[in-house]
Amino acid sequence: MAEQPRLNLQWGFEPTPGRIMVIFLCILALHLALNLFGVRLVSILNSISVWWHLAGVTVIVGALAIVPSHHQSADFVFGEFVNNTAWSSPLYVAVLGLLHAQYTFCGYDASAHLSEETTDAQVSASRGIIHAIGWSWLAGFVLLAGLTFAIQDYAGTVGTATGVPPAQIFLDALGVAGAKALLLVVIIAQLCCGNAETAAASRMVFAFSRDGALPGSYLWRQVDRRTGTARLAVLLAVVCAAVLALPSLYSPVAYAAITSINVVGITPAYAIPIYLRIKNRDRFRPGPWNLGSWGVAVGTIAVAWVLFVTVLFCLPQTRPADGGLVSVETFNYAPIALLAVLALAWGWWRKQGSSYEVPAQNFDRLATTYEDEVV
Repeated sequence: MAEQPRLNLQWGFEPTPGRIMVIFLCILALHLALNLFGVRLVSILNSISVWWHLAGVTVIVGALAIVPSHHQSADFVFGEFVNNTAWSSPLYVAVLGLLHAQYTFCGYDASAHLSEETTDAQVSASRGIIHAIGWSWLAGFVLLAGLTFAIQDYAGTVGTATGVPPAQIFLDALGVAGAKALLLVVIIAQLCCGNAETAAASRMVFAFSRDGALPGSYLWRQVDRRTGTARLAVLLAVVCAAVLALPSLYSPVAYAAITSINVVGITPAYAIPIYLRIKNRDRFRPGPWNLGSWGVAVGTIAVAWVLFVTVLFCLPQTRPADGGLVSVETFNYAPIALLAVLALAWGWWRKQGSSYEVPAQNFDRLATTYEDEVV
């Protein structure tokens, strides 16, 4: 196994928490700059991102399939079961494995967040969500299968000195030069994802502010006349991301709790409108993109699944090696983070909710566009 101390393949960089934070802030600054240039640039970058991801998966899987002389068997890839959690129940461990897939599928709503900048959004945004789910499943399956087949030394990959098992797979299968090339593909793909998430977050800030649902809404809903971008909303999204990352400097456990709220919080948010559509099926007015008679059945399954995975995400994922009770280090703090967010939302609703009213036109057509708030 190629020995590479930590993440210093190229420059011998020692990744301390402080240095990683500086890199993270630089990346946020880049995303801020790109999103301030205007909606047209964001659209172009999103289009490039799609093709980069598809081409990147093809390149990575192709290299891992062609170059290594040894590959794992299909029995190993699809039949090997490994439990490193210290939990004794195979069923519980298998269910925990669903978390990775659920986390991967948490960003497909970006099409909805950017709908106000989309032509024929009532159909295009919905189609974008469906396509994102389908292509993410296909590309993710192919990538995971390619990586698993290319494992040269399973124990060495799990205990890699790099701290990143996929990077060790690249190193063992392709050598240092090949690993660097594929990691560059991955890094650019991650930068594209981060830029898209910044855009989506800023659009959510704008949408909530437009309806007066956030503190300081007047500021966040203002749109720059030259770029067509809600610049202060972009800035708020980036600043919040930087603040949320601060706990990583002193407590990995606290940081894990904050990041876990991403899925624990966002997945129920998907289910709420679905549940309301089922509950009020007699008054529901379907749009041009709908499931027809399948809507209630599919919606019921969706709500049940969200309830299941939400509980699952709040369960402890690891157990002390001695088989004892869950400790401070192994406790899943996602429920605490979720309760904290719900408490903040409830408090703001108690303070401002009575005066909050969604504009009536939002129910009859696509929500007001950026141009209505240009300053």
